[in-house]
Amino acid sequence: MSIVQHCLTPDWPAPANIKALQTTRMGGSSVAPYASFNLGSHVGDNPLAVSRNRMLLNTLCPSEPVWLNQVHGVAVADAGHAGCLPQADASVSTHPGAVCVVMTADCLPVLLCDDKGSVVGAAHAGWRGLCDGVIEATVSAMQVPASTLMAWLGPAIGPEKFEVGDEVRAAFVARQPEAAGAFVAAAEGKWMADIYQLARLRLHALGIQRIYGGDLCTYRDAERFYSYRRDGVTGRMGTFIWLS
Repeated sequence: MSIVQHCLTPDWPAPANIKALQTTRMGGSSVAPYASFNLGSHVGDNPLAVSRNRMLLNTLCPSEPVWLNQVHGVAVADAGHAGCLPQADASVSTHPGAVCVVMTADCLPVLLCDDKGSVVGAAHAGWRGLCDGVIEATVSAMQVPASTLMAWLGPAIGPEKFEVGDEVRAAFVARQPEAAGAFVAAAEGKWMADIYQLARLRLHALGIQRIYGGDLCTYRDAERFYSYRRDGVTGRMGTFIWLS
């Protein structure tokens, strides 16, 4: 079976020249606990297995993806001019063939493109980056009116499994009071957070109304997705976008 058969294709009305894909954990060379299509070189997996997985992935991409050194921040790299492993949690591109990618295993991957097919972006939105403004930074770096953009929300930990403390809720609410609606009280001092809803609120505030995806849970779907919260030591999936 070809690796493309194990990948997800974003279901959104992007222009025809926008290409995007989402890997799963299936179809690769890694063994447990990274089985099997781990793309992360920083998680303790056999480097040869990661290399084989990335080489297989490269058959689907027009060029080597611009891998990022993700640090749960808000820095944005230009995939068309990036050096080796830039420290950033998002990338954008106006250059055909330059591949933006973020890696996740519970954090939210966000893909963005404009309706003219002139610019793309990918953001790694863990709760820290999302709270601090990684989506806003990515949209700003795309340099087009936010109203012309659409977004796709990839697989992330769902609201029934994402327990956080008071400090996380307080941080979001301090920046956006309506974020309170994305938290449901759990045990004392704990909340169940809806990272998809938190992202939608940020996107709406920017003027982005066309938002797709946001209906998968990495924690609950162990067959298809890696989950750091569920497994601890585990692999990473990739979310890719480029202009053809």
